[in-house]
Amino acid sequence: MEKEQELEWLEAQKIVVSKDLVAAAKQQVQFLATVDRSRCLYEGPVLNQAIYRYKTCWLPLLAKYADSQVLQGPLVVPFDCEWVWHCHRLNPIQYKEDCEEFYGRILDNCNVVSTIQGTCKKQTEEIWSRMYPGEPFELDLSNCSLENIPEKISKDSEGIKYDLVSAAKRQSPFFYQVARPSMQSDIFLEQALARYKGFLHLIKRNRERSIKRFCVPTYDIDLIWHSHQLHPVSYCKDLMEALGKVLEHDDLDSDRTKGKKLDVGFSETSKQWEETFGLRYWRAGAMYRGSAPRALTVTPWPSNIVSKEVVPPNYQDVIQIPQIKFVEVFLEIVGLRNLPAGHNGSFVFFSKKQPDIFFNARRRLNIFSESGEKQVATFQCEPIGELLFVLMSHSGSNLPISKTAKIMGTTSIFLRDLLDPASGLSVDKWFDLTVSGTHSKPISLRIALSLAVPVTAPHVLHMVRSRPFSMSSCFFPLPGRGQHAKSWTSVVDVAGNEIINIQMRESRKMEARNNCSSKKEVIGIVGSGESYILAERVGTKWSLMDFNWSFELQRKFNEDDHLFELKGNRMVKIFPGRKLEYELKNYGKGNERDFVTAVEFSLEDPYGKAVAMINLKSGILVVNEERFVLPGIILAFILSDLFRKEGGFDGFLASGENIKPVAVLSGDVDVGKVEGGMDRKNVTVTEELVDEAQVKSMVVPEKGGACGGCGSGCGGCGGGDGYLTKSGGCGGCGGGCGGCGGGSKNVLKNGGGCGGCGGCGGCGGDGSNKLAK
Repeated sequence: MEKEQELEWLEAQKIVVSKDLVAAAKQQVQFLATVDRSRCLYEGPVLNQAIYRYKTCWLPLLAKYADSQVLQGPLVVPFDCEWVWHCHRLNPIQYKEDCEEFYGRILDNCNVVSTIQGTCKKQTEEIWSRMYPGEPFELDLSNCSLENIPEKISKDSEGIKYDLVSAAKRQSPFFYQVARPSMQSDIFLEQALARYKGFLHLIKRNRERSIKRFCVPTYDIDLIWHSHQLHPVSYCKDLMEALGKVLEHDDLDSDRTKGKKLDVGFSETSKQWEETFGLRYWRAGAMYRGSAPRALTVTPWPSNIVSKEVVPPNYQDVIQIPQIKFVEVFLEIVGLRNLPAGHNGSFVFFSKKQPDIFFNARRRLNIFSESGEKQVATFQCEPIGELLFVLMSHSGSNLPISKTAKIMGTTSIFLRDLLDPASGLSVDKWFDLTVSGTHSKPISLRIALSLAVPVTAPHVLHMVRSRPFSMSSCFFPLPGRGQHAKSWTSVVDVAGNEIINIQMRESRKMEARNNCSSKKEVIGIVGSGESYILAERVGTKWSLMDFNWSFELQRKFNEDDHLFELKGNRMVKIFPGRKLEYELKNYGKGNERDFVTAVEFSLEDPYGKAVAMINLKSGILVVNEERFVLPGIILAFILSDLFRKEGGFDGFLASGENIKPVAVLSGDVDVGKVEGGMDRKNVTVTEELVDEAQVKSMVVPEKGGACGGCGSGCGGCGGGDGYLTKSGGCGGCGGGCGGCGGGSKNVLKNGGGCGGCGGCGGCGGDGSNKLAK
């Protein structure tokens, strides 16, 4: 059977695609990121004008000049038109029919480049100006004139009837699902291309056997599928040769409920994939991420601000914090063979031989072939060391398993081997166990393991008082309790390494005529014993030394607005609560009034990027932005001190002589970007969970096996009392199965769910959650 599966996979890889889809996928993600910075193209009047320009200007120009011999180079498509063209091509049947009806042939992109590629567009602009003298080549997305749009669109009523407004709305969530480092990795995308061919092969087999089935892709497959469709002539040619038909990609169906098209489709696709190829369908880094974080504003940061590189002081000149990388891991124990007679109830413990800060526990997984229960564990760990697997089994006695289970053998996998390009970031094979004693045949485990691309972890820092004040608080003394004059706060990382010691001290600043004003300073001492003045306050104004930042507490505050604003070439605003990727759904329980989030706004991130989160009550600081580490420590210390003295968030906002926000931080600083995520604890995805997944279909079924829509996936998130207690499971832009945060044991038996094209993930269980068993 395994030989047959191997031959099926080799047969699938014979499918020919005539374009470099790995390069096209990377370019597509870059383009979608640019569109996401201009969200007015997702819906509304600007989108309507873009559609008008696409129909009446770009398509006629493309039809006239794409194959022209007079061109000295490629055409450059206007950015707004490119987005509409992108959405139109992702319905390949409709696009083919529209082009053939109005232009007599499929309009291809073989001699067209994107504006984001930086190609000279002078030639295209000249052609555009001759053909459309009253229409600018580039649409001003920040100040678009909209007066005549309804009239223009009504005049175009005889043209293309495809609903491009709805198409753009359906495609807009896709970027969030593919906006992750793995989707820019050659190793990951090469495997995605191979899986895409396997996906097409399943559809081919279904057509040959007259099986009607919705084949639903995971997000890595779907990114490659989209990239193929964006080359419409090649797509039609390649699919006709491979399948005998042009494969539809209809994403009109948005029903995600249980038992609907994509729910059934994904379950059947997963089963068929594993039976046909003997490989797991799920893949780390390719599963549904949950819905995108809620936007802080519908108005982007003004684009007339010129972004320039400003190099702030290097925090590493003061403190030393090592960078740590982690990987997301998916794991399933698929099968067991050659177990001696008389044993039953086998299961596997897995752990790291050298535990790290992300994964330092022993977990248990059932073996699918033995229990009939499909369990997929997902966790994060450093991409070094070994994963150790211990096979446990017990005899059929009436004693508890804990009394009778014994070790039958062990094996291990070096994580560095899976990072080798030849591995494709995954393994799915039999491993012979090291056993004690002799057996006629080696005991073997079938282990399926998949890694996402390693990413840099955020810095997680804890502020700990040198003198404990209360068993109920790890950071703050009880209200009304006086501080010891010599008390310090130690800032430590997750490994317990001391980074810096900080103290707030009072001083007096002498002025003319023996007048003096109250002054506070934040002093830092590093391990070498060297001390620094990190910040000072005179009156109500704080200055962060050597960072050119300051804030002055004022008397107005709108609780839905920001608390602090950093002005300059980069803007950072401090918002109350957990925002963007730090939202409650991703960072577990807690009172929102105990948190603040630092959000960067820039030309690169006009709608904001969270760079740090501070838990004012517990003194925990999470920093995604490398250059924000030391400023973040200083701000966390100052704000936590104010929070404590004012008796919590309400007092912090409204009471006290000096505590009257809004506050303004001003200065020049460049806040960049660092990818990463918090520790997600182990989750078990069970067979029941897979069967209960909520997915949706994006394809109208047709004889011979149609295809599902965008994305899908499986895998669990969070669990226990960790940061991701209630995070979503998996699914996909098209459906999928997935598990979600479990209880204190981080295991979810019957909870969770999945989503379709931007579908919904599962729900966490924390003991009180009724979705958890």
